[in-house]
Amino acid sequence: MNAITVTPLTTDTSLADTLARQRAAFLRDGPPTLAQRRADLKTLRAAVLARRTEIERAIDADFGHRSRHETATMEILPLVQGIDYLHRNLRRFMAPQRRHVALSFRFGSARVEYQPLGVIGIMAPWNYPFGLALMPLATAIAAGNRAMIKPSEFTPRTSELLERLVAETFPPEQVAVVTGDAALGAAFSALPFDHILFTGSTPVGRAVMKAASANLVPVTLELGGKSPVIVARGHAHDRTAARIAFGKLANGGQTCVAPDYAMVHADDVEAFVAAYGRAVDALYPAGPAGRDYTSIINERHFNRLRGLMDDARAKGARVVTVGARPEGAERRPHTLAPTVVLDATDDMAVMQEEIFGPVLPVITYRDLDEAVAYVNAHPRPLALYYFGADDADRSKVLSRTTSGNVGINNTLMHYAQEDLPFGGVGPSGMGAYHGIEGFRSLSHAKGVFAQGRWNAASLLRAPFGWLQDTILGLMLR
Repeated sequence: MNAITVTPLTTDTSLADTLARQRAAFLRDGPPTLAQRRADLKTLRAAVLARRTEIERAIDADFGHRSRHETATMEILPLVQGIDYLHRNLRRFMAPQRRHVALSFRFGSARVEYQPLGVIGIMAPWNYPFGLALMPLATAIAAGNRAMIKPSEFTPRTSELLERLVAETFPPEQVAVVTGDAALGAAFSALPFDHILFTGSTPVGRAVMKAASANLVPVTLELGGKSPVIVARGHAHDRTAARIAFGKLANGGQTCVAPDYAMVHADDVEAFVAAYGRAVDALYPAGPAGRDYTSIINERHFNRLRGLMDDARAKGARVVTVGARPEGAERRPHTLAPTVVLDATDDMAVMQEEIFGPVLPVITYRDLDEAVAYVNAHPRPLALYYFGADDADRSKVLSRTTSGNVGINNTLMHYAQEDLPFGGVGPSGMGAYHGIEGFRSLSHAKGVFAQGRWNAASLLRAPFGWLQDTILGLMLR
C-alpha cells in the first residue's frame, strides 16, 4: 500500500468542511447496502488486527506503562468480537419490522424501516482510547452512517495511530479523525451532526449536550459515576474479593464501569479486606512496579487521586495499601499502589467523586435495606454489582435499584456481552450502544403505512351524518 499523508484537522473551518463533504457524499451515494456495510466492517477488523502490536505500543507509551496483554484483552478483543457480532447480525438488524394494523385499516400494511441518520460525531475518551473510538465507529458503519472521530488529547500517540489507521482504511468522506485539545473538542460538539456519541466524564458530557442542543443534535452519552458493589452477608470470601479486585484494578482502575466502592456487612469487613489483599497479591505478585500493573494516565490524575486519599486521612479514614510490594509504586512515574479506604464517610471527596483509580473505599451496612437506600440516595450509577446467592435479597437489589447495567457475582463482564445494550441512566448517561439497541440508536426508525384498496376509516370523512354517528358509537363504546 502506498504511503498516505495524514493532514491533521485542527481548525473550526476544516471541521465544518469535513462534515459538509461527508454529508454531501452521504446524500449523493444513498444508504449503503448490506454487502457494503459488511465489507466495511471486515475491512475495519483487518486493519485493527494488522496493527495489533502498534496499538499495544502506542497505548503503553501514552500511559507510561500498560501491559500489552491488558490492551489486547480490554480493547482489541472486545472490539473484534463486537465487529463480528455486528457482521453476523446485520441482516436481521436491517430488516424492516412489520407492525400491527388496526381493524379499521386492516387492508393496509405497516412497517418500520431503519435508515442511516447521516454523519455521526464520535468523541472518544483517554482510558480506553482505541476500543472506545472504534467500537462506536463499527456501530455507525453497521447502521450505514459516515463518521468523524475526535480522540482524547491525553493519548497523543494513540490518536496519531488512529488517524493513520482510518486514513489508510477509509476515504475521508466516509470516516475522518480530527485531533486537538479541549477547545477543538468544544468546536466538534457544536457541529450540526446527525447524532453525537460521547464517552467521558459527566461534567464534559453536560457541556457536549449543551453544545449539541443548539443544533438539536441528539446525543448518546456514555458517562460514569460511582458504581457500587454490594456484598451480601457471608459472601466476603476469596472468590468475591478476586472478582472485585479484577474489576477495580484492571487498567489501574481507570474504567468507567469499575467498582467505585464496596458495601460490606459490618460483620464481614475484616474478612473482606484480608481476602481483597490476597486477591491483589495473586493478581500482581510483582506489585505495582510489575509489568502487568497499569500506571495512572498522567501526573494530573495521579495528583488528584493522592488528594482524595489525603482528604480521607484528614477526615478520619484508614487508608491502607494492599498487595505485594506497594512501595514499588514509587519507582514508576504516576503509579499508585492498590489501596483500601476504611471508615469512609460521605463528607470525604473520595465518596463524592468518581475515583477512576486503584482506590477502593469500603463502607459497612447492617441491613440490606440500608445498602439499597444508600445507593438510591445517590446519582444512578453506570453499573451496579451484587455478590450473593439467588434469593430474595438479590431480587430486592435488582428490583429496587436503577443503574445502567448490573453484574451478578462478576465485575466488568456485562460490557463484553455484545447482545446486551450498554449505557447509563441519568447522570451516568443516556442512550445505549452494543446489541441491536446500538444499531437503532444510530438509525432513524421510519414508520411506513401503505394504504390498501379498501379503507374503513374513509367512512369517517365529511360530510358527517348518521353513518358517522353510528360508526363512532360502535368504536367508542
